[in-house]
Amino acid sequence: MGVMKHINSAWKQPKKNMSSDHRRDRMASWRREPVFQRVDRPTRLDAARRMGYRSKQGITVVRTRVRRGGLRKGKIHMKRKPSKAGIKKITMAKSIQRMAEERTSKRYPNLEVLNSYWVGEDGKNKFFEVIMVDPHHPAIKSDKQLGWIADGNSHRGRAERGMTSAGKRGRGLHNKGKGAEKLRPSLKANKNLGK
Repeated sequence: MGVMKHINSAWKQPKKNMSSDHRRDRMASWRREPVFQRVDRPTRLDAARRMGYRSKQGITVVRTRVRRGGLRKGKIHMKRKPSKAGIKKITMAKSIQRMAEERTSKRYPNLEVLNSYWVGEDGKNKFFEVIMVDPHHPAIKSDKQLGWIADGNSHRGRAERGMTSAGKRGRGLHNKGKGAEKLRPSLKANKNLGK
């Protein structure tokens, strides 16, 4: 078993593999940090590598926190059936991970969001690490695997346009095969039959 598999198995069940004191202390220290905190190296190396991270110039990792919670609304005191009150079962148009990516992209306008991954959560916040790429850096321009992000303006605003992994999941494009025929090019296309 390789090193990445060991790291991956430790993060699959963090409550089992990490002591509760260690997790609590880590979340407390992250809460004291600014909302956007640049980190020297990824907290989850296996997830970062899976999402395209490599330790080289032009690539930065930013840890950010976003509030968590559903879209529970207040009760509307109008004459209607209780089931039609619209309090529970309201889904967000965007996931919290997408919000984290978009806010980080807005914070660092000269960098592009490559991808992001979950690193922790407490009662109030969710923490994500966002992999940012500098498309103007010579090391990125000459890179065979990441050079595409520097080609013209076609990759500007990836997070806002839902081009990251979390964005594609929100747009319904993660499904393939039978039953996914109505998903492309978008959820609204093909007579709104996407979802």
